Amino acid sequence: MIQVLSGVWALLIGIVFIMLGNGMHFTLIGLRGDIEGFSASALAVVTSGYFMGFLSGARLTPLLIQRVGHVRVFAALGSFMSAGLLSFPLLAEPWAWTVLRVLIGFCMSGIYVTAESWLNNAATNETRGKVLAAYMIAQTLGIIGAQGLLTLGDAGTSVLFIGASILVSVSFAPILLSATPVPAAEVTRPMPLRDLFAGSPLGTVGIFLLGSVYATQSGMGAVFGTQIGMTTAEIALFVAMLFAGALALQYPVGWLSDRMDRRKLIFGAATLGATSCAVGWMTGGGLWALMAAAFFAGGVTTPLYALFLAYTNDFLSAEDMPAASGGLVFTFGLGAIVGPMITGWAMQGLGPFAFWLVLGTTFAAIALYALYRMTQRAIVPVDETESYVGVLPTASPVTVEVAGVWAAEQAEAEREAEEAP
Repeated sequence: MIQVLSGVWALLIGIVFIMLGNGMHFTLIGLRGDIEGFSASALAVVTSGYFMGFLSGARLTPLLIQRVGHVRVFAALGSFMSAGLLSFPLLAEPWAWTVLRVLIGFCMSGIYVTAESWLNNAATNETRGKVLAAYMIAQTLGIIGAQGLLTLGDAGTSVLFIGASILVSVSFAPILLSATPVPAAEVTRPMPLRDLFAGSPLGTVGIFLLGSVYATQSGMGAVFGTQIGMTTAEIALFVAMLFAGALALQYPVGWLSDRMDRRKLIFGAATLGATSCAVGWMTGGGLWALMAAAFFAGGVTTPLYALFLAYTNDFLSAEDMPAASGGLVFTFGLGAIVGPMITGWAMQGLGPFAFWLVLGTTFAAIALYALYRMTQRAIVPVDETESYVGVLPTASPVTVEVAGVWAAEQAEAEREAEEAP
């Protein structure tokens, strides 16, 4: 593993710094928005703006890279993102924040596409699985670490926004100094949603609903915390627990995924998520009960994303996987736009604990649909399924496509090894 990391450590350090800055800004929106007197519904629109930008950036950035190259695109997007982060305290209006969030979402998506292209180019077929795992760990640790940094300043001033901007700016140095030229980024045209649904109804519906869950957790978690009177440190810990759970549960869910009917595992994980949300809803504000609910509700979200990708790939040929991956990323993005808006409206009308009500209902819908699909399609034998790869919802189509192809190659290699005399 040390030998694998020796070639990509600088890229991974840069990713950690990017996630520190981006993770700070996600929680800061909720903290500062409450100070500015923004309503839950207004902050929901601001949250959705990020995913609108992210979705468009995933499609347009490869075209920009083909025209002017990785380095120029990366530097330009990084500059715009740093400027956007600095602009939040200067333009304290919901409409301005929504525009800024669209800009930052677009920039982050493009930064992911560019950085992940370099990272993929630095890996070989033998090391790609370990590099992907290290990349996902670096991203998650960056998001968790960002929450700790929020306790070092006052959200009512510009200090934390400036800090987030500095972290993003600093992240470019190790990435640009270590990166080598690579071919122009190419992202396969997404499979039409009708074809995607025909191939895997559970994968398509499930990942749309999961997009709603992920965006609500990451974007509205801090809003929930401010509305029930949590301190900044408690909110930071609450958001950190959402992602710490993912770090803890990713491996056991992945291990089970390659050994049982994935629909049963999807049902079990979604049921655990719904149960955790019920605990959060009924706890009445008890701090440690909320932390436990966040740990398990957030903990199953990321593994479910990888599960839906793997389950969908089980019914596809290797040639169709890249297009299907693009379609799933697009579907997830649509859910991520819709979810926070529904949650914000619910919190506005029913109170802050509607945060858990919407999340729990969405998890329950995933579980029930998985249960229904078990009656509609025969189980795929475990030895014919593709390998599970722990891809994060924040990954760009570049990594999702690469991970899908790599998983198919690994599964085929394992089958050939078992059949060999």
